[in-house]
Amino acid sequence: MISKVRRALCALLPLSATAAMAAVPAVGSAAPDFALPDQHGKLRQLSEWRGKWLVLYFYPKDDTPGCTEEACTFRDDWQQLTALGAEVVGISVDTSASHKDFAEKYHLPFPLLADAKGEVAQRYGAMADWVVLKLARRYTFLIDPQGRIAKAYLSVNTARHSAEIVADLKQRQQKRP
Repeated sequence: MISKVRRALCALLPLSATAAMAAVPAVGSAAPDFALPDQHGKLRQLSEWRGKWLVLYFYPKDDTPGCTEEACTFRDDWQQLTALGAEVVGISVDTSASHKDFAEKYHLPFPLLADAKGEVAQRYGAMADWVVLKLARRYTFLIDPQGRIAKAYLSVNTARHSAEIVADLKQRQQKRP
């Protein structure tokens, strides 16, 4: 449904009405820092996950079909991801209260961060701003233990995305000496 809304808004608004989108951070570059509240109101910073792989995923809206499917596949694969040394963190422009309800409803074992102003999404090139509607784009960044962008996923299939990341992490671990 969100994609239908996006298409309709894009058709109605002239291109000049959309905000300039920031560039997606390049693979190998330092991941943009952040400090955002999670679903419990606790301030979380990128540096917390230093030394681990971080699956940082941006998503449009809590409790919508695609976002729920994506979050639940991360939940279902969470043990595999943590066994591979990775943590999962979701970010959207929803509030901490909305994240709390969403996480509780679907028993999500990972933090959801509230980027209410969209500033972090903007730094990652993941902000979609249609003047009347602001949403995070469905982008995911695999951040290595040193805090660098290892891979950017800019085209996500919500049903298979988590499994794709598990496979990528396994492949990266096989390459290590």
